[in-house]
Amino acid sequence: MTINLFLFKENLSNNSAIKTVADIFLRGYCGWNSRRALQVLDQIFPKDAPIQPSLVIVYFGGNDSEHPHPSGPDPHVPLPEYIENMRKIALHLKTLSERTRLIFLSAPAVNEEQIRDTLSDKLGELSRTNESCRIYSEACLELCRDLDIKAIDLWTAIQKRDDWLTECFTDGIHLSSEGSKIVVKEIMKVLGEAEWEPSLHWKSLPAEFGEDSPYDPVSPDGKTTMNISEVSFGRNMQWE
Repeated sequence: MTINLFLFKENLSNNSAIKTVADIFLRGYCGWNSRRALQVLDQIFPKDAPIQPSLVIVYFGGNDSEHPHPSGPDPHVPLPEYIENMRKIALHLKTLSERTRLIFLSAPAVNEEQIRDTLSDKLGELSRTNESCRIYSEACLELCRDLDIKAIDLWTAIQKRDDWLTECFTDGIHLSSEGSKIVVKEIMKVLGEAEWEPSLHWKSLPAEFGEDSPYDPVSPDGKTTMNISEVSFGRNMQWE
């Protein structure tokens, strides 16, 4: 069984032995919003594809939540349209196959002061606020409840850290390594708790080419070999 995992998102910015069968496709487009994503949805996720993804992680909302620029076109998407765009994306993905699972990530928090300090020369006047991100985050979560889709409240998750303002961003918007760890931890939590058949948690995924081989490392006894696909060293990750 091949597990195809898609991360379909605006741009956010391994620690395991790799024999597990999971082909991961990243579709992160810098500056995109739900409106642009909807325009290419059929192209990226065609309904007649011979193999459909087992899991799709969808993340839009941060760019949508920007305040509208007075000059005209910009990343901003009005809240009602954002909700409808995300609904259309969700319904399309749900029809790909009976085994395609979905996780939606809500708009994350932002550090407004850091944005001013690091991006004002590039982006001009502050156009994204933590409050606007909260509004779009809550809208995404409510939609997911209505559609029975697994959702992660990134806006809240990031702010649970006492030092989130100083440690979770590179520029106030894009996540640092510490911020990214929060996202991974929340995704792993959903995968571990979801009652999906088959399970998509990494510990439950099948191994590819997992049979014993004379080319495996020699065991401590010096006589037998050690099948690496059955070894869990290096996998004691902090979010487990």
